[in-house]
Amino acid sequence: MRRTVALALSLLASTSAFAVAPAPVGADNGMVVTAQHLASEVGARVLKEGGNVVDAAVAVGYALAVVFPAAGNLGGGGFVNIRFADGRSSFVDMREKAPGATTPTMFQDGQGNVVPGRSTSTWLAVGVPGTVAGLEWAREHYGTRPRADLLAPAIRLARDGFALEPGDVSLLQQATPTFAADPATATIFTRGGRPFAVGDRLVQTDLAATLEAISAGGADGFYRGRTADAIAAASRAGGGIITEGDLAAYRARELKPVRCSYRGYDIQSAPPPSAGGVAICEILQILEGYDLGAMGYHSAAEVHTMVEAMRRAYRDRQGLGDPDFVKNDIAKLVDKDYAAGLRAGIDPDKATPSTALVPPPDQEGRQTTHYSVADGAGNAVSVTYTLNSWFGLGRVAGNTGVLMNNEMDDFASKTGASNQFGLVGSDANGVQPGKTPISSMSPTIVSKDGKLAMVIGSPGGSTIITTVVQAIVNVVDHGMTVSAAIDAPRFHMQWMPDVVTLEPFALSPDTRRILEREGYGFKDRAPWGQAAGITTEVFGRDGGGNDLAIPDLSRPPKAYKLYGADDDRDPVGSAAGY
Repeated sequence: MRRTVALALSLLASTSAFAVAPAPVGADNGMVVTAQHLASEVGARVLKEGGNVVDAAVAVGYALAVVFPAAGNLGGGGFVNIRFADGRSSFVDMREKAPGATTPTMFQDGQGNVVPGRSTSTWLAVGVPGTVAGLEWAREHYGTRPRADLLAPAIRLARDGFALEPGDVSLLQQATPTFAADPATATIFTRGGRPFAVGDRLVQTDLAATLEAISAGGADGFYRGRTADAIAAASRAGGGIITEGDLAAYRARELKPVRCSYRGYDIQSAPPPSAGGVAICEILQILEGYDLGAMGYHSAAEVHTMVEAMRRAYRDRQGLGDPDFVKNDIAKLVDKDYAAGLRAGIDPDKATPSTALVPPPDQEGRQTTHYSVADGAGNAVSVTYTLNSWFGLGRVAGNTGVLMNNEMDDFASKTGASNQFGLVGSDANGVQPGKTPISSMSPTIVSKDGKLAMVIGSPGGSTIITTVVQAIVNVVDHGMTVSAAIDAPRFHMQWMPDVVTLEPFALSPDTRRILEREGYGFKDRAPWGQAAGITTEVFGRDGGGNDLAIPDLSRPPKAYKLYGADDDRDPVGSAAGY
């Protein structure tokens, strides 16, 4: 009920959403924000018991695979962004890879046409999972706690089960018809083919055994032996191409984060094979030339400026690809001079037709989940990982209990064709063996003067980038609390199609009419994303109302070192601190 009321209030008055959002959760020692409250509690407990932020992030990653099966996963992949208070940083790429038998035209028919559903609903859609390798890499290099300690909560939740709340049941019911089509999946995620009900316990015995194998053997417990054999066998039986050799060969990789600055804040975000960090930096660098605070939150002038920045960054996004296969000119795309040139091409009174922006030359979900972890010393981890669609392929691999991804859809099935999120593909993101598809996932960490300021990220497929940008702008330019910043209604533009997507109440009718006269087209859709954020300042404005009799309930009752908030679009997540 709290979430429903808070979201309703924020939607009723979008221009003052930050004034009616619930207060963020405050804590001094540690904060964990995830899409499922049981996982948040697991992470907070690890911090309280002396683990560091990486330990907590690893424990949360495994726990979400149990309690948030729609996107938490062992059978998918993603990114881990790490920042330590002493200045060290790391970015772990645990994204899925194309199997060795992949071919460039595998999602096309004999006439070269993309076959609908082949890259999303068949075993050919499954990439080699990376989550376990990435979590174990991060733990081994930066964690402090034994592997068994960090997996124990997830094993317990899988083996003993957990009571389903309304939000859990809603997610499972969405996919019940898909589950029912596969006996192994239906056995776990339905009651004899019927949906679960509130209060039922979801017990995942097979998944508990897989987690126990990882606890005992590390990454080898997943990529070799019983689990790997079962995944490969399920793939073969379903007409897929993943082999035992593909699994044994998988390695996570450490990359340098993308970096830029925005109004004195330092941004550390995701490099290719994510396009997220590059696009976020490009958008922010363009916006830095405007006084968004003076324009006003979601005024016609601000929305016009932000949409044009988004349009140009998503145009450039099309040319990015896996750095092992493509030369990405990141330095150019995040350069302030490049941003200034793009800014100069923005007409202050007219929309730029997307067709007027020439695509970049090839350079050779909403169904995802994000979580944020920070401690009082300024150490932080930002993690986004995914199965791609909700529940991925919607099928478990044999007796492993592991839901498999359908991540191969993030490749360009054919140059110029769009994926399920409407993103246009190029040769840079073409299908090749061993290649990682480009992504929009954008786990981001913001600092100022060497001190942690914000940890932010979101699911949302192609909308992830704009969600993160708007959260940062809402905090930095409009002084919102972290809860207000991520609860506020959003808008989105991704170059193609040439339309601005709006959440309910994102714009007033007057503002919308002004922008339509400037040449913008709009499309209304249901709210998207489920951001999870932490800030080290409360932000938020009191408007000088110190003499008001009514207290500002959007602000915590005292000062804390950390403030956490889970998106009110998320029915089961939470911020947990101590």
